[in-house]
Amino acid sequence: MTTESGIKFKVTDAIFLVMLILALYVGIAKPWVPDLPPEGHLVLLALIVTIGMWIFAPLNIPRSVAGFFFLLFTLAIKVPAPNVFSGFTSGALWTLIPALFFGFVLIKTGLGKRIGFLVMKMFNPSYPMLIVAFVIIGLALSALTPSITVRCVIIVPIAVSVIEACQLELKSKGSALLLLTAWAMAVIPGTGWLTGSLHGPIILGMMEAIPDLKGMLTFSSYLQVMLLPALVLTLILIIGGYFALKPSEPITLKKEYFQEAYTELGAWNKDQIVSAIVLTVCFLMFFTNKMHGIPDGATVLAGLFLLTAFGVVKGPEISTGISWDLIMFIGVAMSIGGVFGVTGVNKWLVGVLVPLIAPLTSSPWMLCYSIIILFFILRFFDVAVFIPTMTILIPILPEIANNFGVNPLVWVPLFIMAANCFFLTYTNMFALVAESIAEERSWTSGQSATYGMVYGVAVLITLAISIPYWTSIGMFH
Repeated sequence: MTTESGIKFKVTDAIFLVMLILALYVGIAKPWVPDLPPEGHLVLLALIVTIGMWIFAPLNIPRSVAGFFFLLFTLAIKVPAPNVFSGFTSGALWTLIPALFFGFVLIKTGLGKRIGFLVMKMFNPSYPMLIVAFVIIGLALSALTPSITVRCVIIVPIAVSVIEACQLELKSKGSALLLLTAWAMAVIPGTGWLTGSLHGPIILGMMEAIPDLKGMLTFSSYLQVMLLPALVLTLILIIGGYFALKPSEPITLKKEYFQEAYTELGAWNKDQIVSAIVLTVCFLMFFTNKMHGIPDGATVLAGLFLLTAFGVVKGPEISTGISWDLIMFIGVAMSIGGVFGVTGVNKWLVGVLVPLIAPLTSSPWMLCYSIIILFFILRFFDVAVFIPTMTILIPILPEIANNFGVNPLVWVPLFIMAANCFFLTYTNMFALVAESIAEERSWTSGQSATYGMVYGVAVLITLAISIPYWTSIGMFH
């Protein structure tokens, strides 16, 4: 809709206005006094407005600047600054920042592309073998950077080049299968370990802001609850996706194509060698953390220092190499828990949400399946990487653990599997990234919806395998 002055109003703008009115009502009427202090009502006002801006982006306000509204508002109502900015002093954020530069290095040096074609040239081209190759590339890139966007930037063009070399029909089943598989392998396998995707550090930062959860999520504890589900989900997805989009035409490409493409990259240069060594050592340090005890933040900071000292990352690139808008957005999200704790919002959320969740805790099966289905529904509305939902639920996890014996770590895979779902492309920002990279070679809406449904079914099957495992390691009491 366009006004006489030429200003365009979208449906999302109207929804944001409704949220704004709701926020003003909460802040002015203070309907939950005395259970929630007046200060807590004002924090909810700021949160509702901020979440509305994160999800609907009115006036094209960046998510970082939308987050600044939450910071300025809570500072204005005299919430202590250390709590308001707690996310920015979190070790999780300082693990994420250098790790994102690792992704920048993969693209800048060409190391990511080299790894991709190095893997591809090992296989005789066929749909099953190319799918296996994309799995390996996804795992390798996930080990080197948590940036899913970077992995998409590397792996999707490789998939497009394969599609073009095979002369597959535009938006055919074969084209969609290869492209969707390549994209999914950039997203899903890396969720098996803490630094393999953005979700790990984000959830770590949010949990660290809650005193009762501090120190609970580590590289090893994350690995314990998430590695098996990630591997099972990946396996089921690639098998299910293959049969759902199984093409009738065979691959005509020869193995020599990938060998020639790799040869065209030339010899390894100094920057690629230095980057490969530094990133590999960092990944090994993550996995051996229990042995040496060096924090992951120190490891990645050392990695960035070495990459800069050896000239791989130049001084001016510190300001341009990564998305500082993303960093600010995540920093604000990690700060919300600290604000909740000192304004009474945590206690109020416990009183409101725990009784609603209580009927679902009769068994691990009831809890996990009910929550994941609820999360799937929420993903149609919460398109901001699922951060708003996690922001609200993570503060109440200690109370759920105390009352019903559900270890907070169990929620990590539920959050992540929901965050990665893509029943419709708009709900997953990384699917949108892949679409924009592939351009006219991208999939159809029907093909992505089919693959998204396969993902949803794969999650449900994965839970059937994971719940007994989680029970066996004491996640439910």
